[in-house]
Amino acid sequence: MTSYLSTPCTAFAGHQRIASGALIDVALAIKAAEAGTQGPVLTFNDTTGAVIELDLRGTTAEIVTRLTERSELEGAAGTRHAPAGVPGRSRGRPKLGVVAREVTLLPRHWEWLARQSGGASQALRRLVDEARRADGGRTDRKAAQERCYRFLSTLAGNLPGYEEAIRALFAGEDEDFVDRMASWPPDVRDYARALARPNPDEERS
Repeated sequence: MTSYLSTPCTAFAGHQRIASGALIDVALAIKAAEAGTQGPVLTFNDTTGAVIELDLRGTTAEIVTRLTERSELEGAAGTRHAPAGVPGRSRGRPKLGVVAREVTLLPRHWEWLARQSGGASQALRRLVDEARRADGGRTDRKAAQERCYRFLSTLAGNLPGYEEAIRALFAGEDEDFVDRMASWPPDVRDYARALARPNPDEERS
């Protein structure tokens, strides 16, 4: 499954979570539940907290075709913009969790990486891991706060204690943040807590 179709996301009908998983699966679940839902359904990217716009008109086959075409266009755009002399995207090694994406560097950077033990990819991974350790988790926490805020500002703006919860979120006051959401619908509260965790995938493993 291509990266766009497998984007992890969660769909809400009002304040109720109705589907969660890969984008293609969530889109079809929304379509199947369409007749029983009241009001608009919003789909959120689990990585960024942003709303994903889905065109669910027509039959299941038409929906799958549109999503597949969009996925292919995004993949083609990534290959087209790859720097000269650098191999295009490969499939990576999914069993090891390796993801292939475009990296744009100056020639001197590629030359330095080529001289490193293990090759460019391994050297880049080492550099990123070292930077993350030196960062002390600050960048991950900020990203988690931002994605949680995107979700809450879209779906929870009218809930009681919203502004106080947002202040606690950005102040890093985790217990107060949870307390401010105590009276909220459980699905909204639980998803917000998940988004606010830095590196949620690592914590689950």
